[in-house]
Amino acid sequence: MATDDTPTRVLAAAGPVFADKGFQAATVREICQAAGVNLASVNYHFRDKERLYIETVKRAAHLREAQVPMPELPPGAPPEVKLRLFIQTTLTRMMGDRGAPWQVRLMTREVLHPSSACEELVRDYFRPHFDRLQAILNELLPPDAPLHLRHQIGFSIIGQCMHYRVAWHVMTLIVGADEVAAHYSTDALAEHITQFSLAALAQYRKPGSLTAAPSESLPPL
Repeated sequence: MATDDTPTRVLAAAGPVFADKGFQAATVREICQAAGVNLASVNYHFRDKERLYIETVKRAAHLREAQVPMPELPPGAPPEVKLRLFIQTTLTRMMGDRGAPWQVRLMTREVLHPSSACEELVRDYFRPHFDRLQAILNELLPPDAPLHLRHQIGFSIIGQCMHYRVAWHVMTLIVGADEVAAHYSTDALAEHITQFSLAALAQYRKPGSLTAAPSESLPPL
């Protein structure tokens, strides 16, 4: 018995439309026309436009994860290597080096302008990814490092990666296309962010660093 591929076709057509126009501006009619299906297909298979959008965002995340999987690590790999591979993978997923760019555009749009899809995207994609980073940081930080500090460091690392995704054009205008071409490849950026983050993490391993007041941990002006 042949299976109905209509939901898959609708999702595939919805991805680029939502990525380019966003939820509000995109219409069910143009998505169905692109998919070559009846206008009633969205309500039949997805209930409404909002549910279609949520499923499209989740599909973008899952496709991106499959296109750029987290590499398997050999047993006993040092945490510095784990961090480098995590940052490399995160940057590659964000920068759109492979696969359909609509997936990256749609996920970036959802991060910058959260909608009803955000909660499920966080639950199914971002939180597991963040938990993986936290497990690496647990190996690099002292055991008594407070949870909020571990979270802040994790967000700082993700934030460095995200900067190169959302500010690429502005950054290129600041430093020039020649510098970007020579020094801002995904590999080069992954190495920079890793070394920068490891240098910061090393400060927290110094005796007394976790108990010092903020002003005590900074050099005098």
